[in-house]
Amino acid sequence: MKRICIVGAGAIGGFLGTRLAITGQAEVSAVARGATLAALERDGWRAETATGALQAPARTVADPAVLGHQDLVIIAVKGPALPALAPRLAPLIGADTIVLPAMNGVPWWFCDDVAGFPPGPLASVDPGGAIARAIPVRHVVGCVVHVSCATSAPGVVRHVMGNGLIVGEARGGHSARARNLCDLLAHAGFDVTPSSDVRRDIWYKLWGNMTTNPVSALTGATSDRILDDPLVRELCSAAMREAAAIGARLGCPISETPEDRQAITARLGAFKTSMLQDVEAGRVLELDAIVGAVHEIGRRLAMPTPFTDALFGLARLFARGRGLYPDATHAPPPSPATR
Repeated sequence: MKRICIVGAGAIGGFLGTRLAITGQAEVSAVARGATLAALERDGWRAETATGALQAPARTVADPAVLGHQDLVIIAVKGPALPALAPRLAPLIGADTIVLPAMNGVPWWFCDDVAGFPPGPLASVDPGGAIARAIPVRHVVGCVVHVSCATSAPGVVRHVMGNGLIVGEARGGHSARARNLCDLLAHAGFDVTPSSDVRRDIWYKLWGNMTTNPVSALTGATSDRILDDPLVRELCSAAMREAAAIGARLGCPISETPEDRQAITARLGAFKTSMLQDVEAGRVLELDAIVGAVHEIGRRLAMPTPFTDALFGLARLFARGRGLYPDATHAPPPSPATR
């Protein structure tokens, strides 16, 4: 039986864990803490879906060292928590362990070995290179999550919409382990798309949500109201054009226009972005992985990004005023290790 560990048993992690556990093909453990740890120990994995409630046993620990090496480690924490958490995950990672980050935004390994990109870690997502040292890229299979979930109570996940996962080797190409992982996730009920260039898929998703997320956080507006305002919509389009130009330099070209992508978003109707939900819940915002990384990459490539910079600066200032983003003159506030 495979050994799978979910690091961060919140909304997305909890849904992945529940779906994988009910197949009975793996022992699915969780690294959690606090109320989530207590709920999983008491009731196991639980998810509420349109077709009914799902429940399966869960082995839950606060210390990853208790579990030992895993076949698969799924990381589903908020980005700000990972630099401090990553070194603690070493006991989970053996020679053949696959690490699947199911996270938002630009991952720590995204610019590794990109021709013409200045060497060194992205400070916005991996300050000092702590994550890269703890989780070597050879273990990583990339993932783009097209699933929306919420936590109705600690340890209880409510599936909102979407069922898609895009999965592929971090360094591109095809591999037996990526194919096997796709099969495992598909058997758990996900709509899995294998990718030979997951970096391009990651950048495309980022391109689609890097503007509505911070704008919604600043304004409290749902996606339909953002797109209905022509001035705000053009601001978003301008930032998206900057990101598309950067993507082309990174080998992640985008063939659509911002207007094409906005039309897709409009068809989803009125919804709250994940960042707006975090504001309302008082959670630390993932600004760095979603907007700050684009700002940093642009600077390192000497490509101007004035509209992205403005969005990032305003959203950062807004979040700092509410204690949802670290102040520039102080150490980052403690972030929960799970979500």
